[in-house]
Amino acid sequence: MSKTRHTSETPATHWLRQQKIPFTEYPYDYVDHGGAREAARQLGVPLHQVAKTLIMEDEHGHPLVVLMHGDCAVSTKNLARQTGAKKITPCTPETAQRHSGYQVGGTSPFATRKRMPIWVERSLLDYDTVYLNGGRRGYLIGVAAHVLAGPLGARPVTAGLPAGDA
Repeated sequence: MSKTRHTSETPATHWLRQQKIPFTEYPYDYVDHGGAREAARQLGVPLHQVAKTLIMEDEHGHPLVVLMHGDCAVSTKNLARQTGAKKITPCTPETAQRHSGYQVGGTSPFATRKRMPIWVERSLLDYDTVYLNGGRRGYLIGVAAHVLAGPLGARPVTAGLPAGDA
């Protein structure tokens, strides 16, 4: 995997630069419904090290962000139990875009339109570097995993399931 070209600024990269948080850029050719699997394949990084950014809602319609391994699904029951909610469901693409300000397939946890609680799958924090969306389709960034629990303020949970068990 090599850093091949610079991509113009997004709200996410602007926020990272303002916070003086180093990151690396990894543009790739976006494929509809390819998700983290396609990004990892093109960039030659382990899918388990790519974090997908999911926008969900609790039973009151309050949005939240979940960062999950690219090859895992979210157990909404386990997530609800650990976050104190009664029920958590994924947002529709339109609702997710309204909450985050990002187009689905390009959602970043950094600089979302609305401030939302952020939850990160605990084992993502074990990596030196995590790859996640940089704020547009076809654009991942690499950041030190400690940035997620530190400056981003994500709280760890254990809610991951193998992707076929969602």
